[in-house]
Amino acid sequence: MVCTRSRPTSRTEVLAVAVPVAVMLAVGLWGLDRGGMWRDEAVTFQVARRTVPQIWRLLHGVDAVHGLYYLVMHAVLAVRPGEVVLRLPSVCAAAAAAGLVAALGVRLARPRVGLWAGLLYAVTPLAGHYAQEGRSYALVAAGAAGATLLLVRALDGGTGRMWWAPGGGTGRTRWAPRVGVGRVRWAPGGGSGRMWWAYGGVVAATCLLHELAVLVLCAHAITLALLRAPGAVWRRWTRAAGAAVAVLLPLALQSRRQSRQVGWLPVPDWESAERLLRGFTAGPEGAVFWGCVTLMAVGLLAGRSTAVTAPVMLAPPAVLMLFSQVMPLYHERYVLYALAGAPLLIAAGADLVVRRLAVLTGRSSRSRTVTAAGVLAVALVFVQLLPLHRYYRTLAHRPDNLAAVSALAAGEVRPGDPVLFLPALGRRAALTYPDGFRGVRDLALKAPGARSGTLYGREVGPRELQRRLARVDRLWVFAQRYALRSRWFPVDPTERLKLVAVEERFTPRWERERSGVTLRLYVRRPAADAGGFPPSGGPPGPDGPPAPDG
Repeated sequence: MVCTRSRPTSRTEVLAVAVPVAVMLAVGLWGLDRGGMWRDEAVTFQVARRTVPQIWRLLHGVDAVHGLYYLVMHAVLAVRPGEVVLRLPSVCAAAAAAGLVAALGVRLARPRVGLWAGLLYAVTPLAGHYAQEGRSYALVAAGAAGATLLLVRALDGGTGRMWWAPGGGTGRTRWAPRVGVGRVRWAPGGGSGRMWWAYGGVVAATCLLHELAVLVLCAHAITLALLRAPGAVWRRWTRAAGAAVAVLLPLALQSRRQSRQVGWLPVPDWESAERLLRGFTAGPEGAVFWGCVTLMAVGLLAGRSTAVTAPVMLAPPAVLMLFSQVMPLYHERYVLYALAGAPLLIAAGADLVVRRLAVLTGRSSRSRTVTAAGVLAVALVFVQLLPLHRYYRTLAHRPDNLAAVSALAAGEVRPGDPVLFLPALGRRAALTYPDGFRGVRDLALKAPGARSGTLYGREVGPRELQRRLARVDRLWVFAQRYALRSRWFPVDPTERLKLVAVEERFTPRWERERSGVTLRLYVRRPAADAGGFPPSGGPPGPDGPPAPDG
């Protein structure tokens, strides 16, 4: 006997998707204005406000992997440049991702599974963190979830119906392996061509937002293998996936030449995998963590959905971690899109437990009370995680706060004062919050970033910088912490001159640190102590303010 589950979509299914969207939107908007941007957001902010030709020129030298995102944000920030507007696309994308996760749960199982999974995604601190980042990762997560939903629809034949056969098939019908109750029968042809090309288009767009999203194709290939997809399905998927990879290839080749940008990434280890697992569960420690892990393990037995959700969660991180043993490329944000699989597995596990208990007790597992109980459990998890959510919304959770650096400059440095940024990337505070640096003389700057096609501007050579230093008697230095308190010795000759000549020819008079940046006031050493430095070629620059006490 063959059972059918037909569309149109019911009101229950609509609510199962809409509620997680609303919750994720509320979580994302909560505390969105932190009062400062950190370094990565600052790059988005200053690059996206350049002209399109300037952005295009920059991508030939750096950050090609974020090119499409910068162009999207260029249009967004043209409406109103600001921190809240910078983060709004990520909030909307996270809400869409929560809804897509819920839609996957509805389609793969039943409405309550979708509702629970979408809500779990919305209350997971990791999802909330990247929902409030002015970077592309929340958009990539939404794209990957959308591609997965399109894959499932294509495998269902694009008809909106699912066929289940408790026994088996006869004749020429091709069957998937036994998964849960009954077996899945493939729709003739393996889905419409239009559905497969929509799938390929979404995958391509997602990969252009960040090229490592291509690993979602590994997850989808595993799904087809687990379901023993017929040859027609494999051929259509291969064409769609191949087209997406072909679109991505020029970007991959260009970003390969810019691989120095990720040279700081370490080789991932077991601790990295454990951190990711804790991030993917709604609770990073304690009873919530172990409860989620247990339900996730049960969810692996939940039937057809496992063939979709488990590969999405496991394949991209595993492949990237393995590859990173040779060439480190792993960071949790690069595989944030794999988070979609975790709440689906947890919700499927909870649903399976409920159904098994219903069989044992002889009660119905389809009551609204069961659904409400699951929603209440998610709400209690969120309450327990409130301190972590609050912390994620503070500036202390980010590596730095460029607004604080600009405020420090505004309080100490005056217009006309000479300044050095050590290294050149320290200029990002001045680029993001220029009010604190208005009117200062940037001694090392030759051409600003927008004009030179660089992130932080092009600097003069050592000889010219030496001449400029010879003309000043007082100097403010904005230095990254590692530049002054470690054995860091730069390869670039201009950076070496900043590090060595300033210490040799000037003496520090005052210092203050803010958000990982040290601001020092230097004054020239007496002539008797400054041997070897070229004499001044002109009158000294204007003096800065009197050195503060302390």
